[in-house]
Amino acid sequence: MAKYRIAWMPGDGVGNDVMDAAKIVLDALKFDAEYVPADIGWEFWCNEGDPLPQRTLDILKETDCALFGAITSKPNDEAQQELAPELQGKGLVYFSPIVRLRQTFNLHTNMRPCKAYPGNPLNYRDDVDQVVFRENTEGSYGGVEFFPLPESVYDALCLNPKMKPWKKKGLENVALSTRIMSKQGCESICRQAFEFARTHGRKRVTLVEKPNVLRETGGLMTRVFRSVAKDYPGIEQDEANIDAICMWMLKNPQFYDVLVAENMFGDIISDLCAGLVGGLGFASAANIGDEYAVFEPTHGSAPKYAGKHVVNPMAMLLTVKLMFDWLKEPDLATRLEKAVATVIEENKVATYDVRGVRAGQPGANSTLEVAEEVARKL
Repeated sequence: MAKYRIAWMPGDGVGNDVMDAAKIVLDALKFDAEYVPADIGWEFWCNEGDPLPQRTLDILKETDCALFGAITSKPNDEAQQELAPELQGKGLVYFSPIVRLRQTFNLHTNMRPCKAYPGNPLNYRDDVDQVVFRENTEGSYGGVEFFPLPESVYDALCLNPKMKPWKKKGLENVALSTRIMSKQGCESICRQAFEFARTHGRKRVTLVEKPNVLRETGGLMTRVFRSVAKDYPGIEQDEANIDAICMWMLKNPQFYDVLVAENMFGDIISDLCAGLVGGLGFASAANIGDEYAVFEPTHGSAPKYAGKHVVNPMAMLLTVKLMFDWLKEPDLATRLEKAVATVIEENKVATYDVRGVRAGQPGANSTLEVAEEVARKL
């Protein structure tokens, strides 16, 4: 029997392509695992009205962790139009399956490393080595939204006089998204960031927020961050507003080490971090809970490239490295990262984004060719 059972979730679009690349490297490493196929994605929304079927949740409950490719998500009106005819008009509402996964399994911590590997011609600077800790279950991604705004919700919110003018616009014209945060959620992600910094010899943790405008939610996060920081006297801590840090990280990215933020802001700055080290083709992520974890590259499904095997697999391969870290397989993690770093530094085999040509044009290697080169370097 295999040592590990891994839920295998390619998802949509190029998720299948990069998972093919991951399998090449996993096999080359002789990773002792059984890969259990699990359905997730747009196809299952269209044909079943559920992009994350219950059978998939049942599989995840019987595996050690999950490896995930990419997902397609669309606004609800478009999602309704693409439902199978027999499912339309039945009150089905699309909800992001990856957000649902995070909430169902309480994957409270989203960790996104962004490291500039030497030799990458797309590096903004060669000394960037940042890790973003993003709260993963609360904040602006909680899924509590309304359109049109129900009268009962409006009446409840009118405890705050700032809400009253919205009725003049007509509640049928008003959409409302919430940003709900708890002290527990804020403390968990802040402590995860500081613990990581202490364990890995990191010197600085930066909170990214906007408390001067989002006074209650941003204020709560800021107070909790300052309180948690007192437990880590050897680690420098500072704070930055989300808008300001988007400038400062471009001007002085080497100043930042570990960054922590709520859900939306963490998503924003992690893409900015990825841009500093070559783009989303190099950006990995881990969704970590107390008992389970789902590992995914941060890029999207890029439907126009699906099945063409042209996209960069490095984000997926670095995601596999994060899975090895979580499974406490440090030798496998080290071997894989060294092989990836070697291929990047040699710059002999690379996809179109690194080569600076259009996808599918001559002069670039395929997704699978890059994976095979990494496998050889193992």
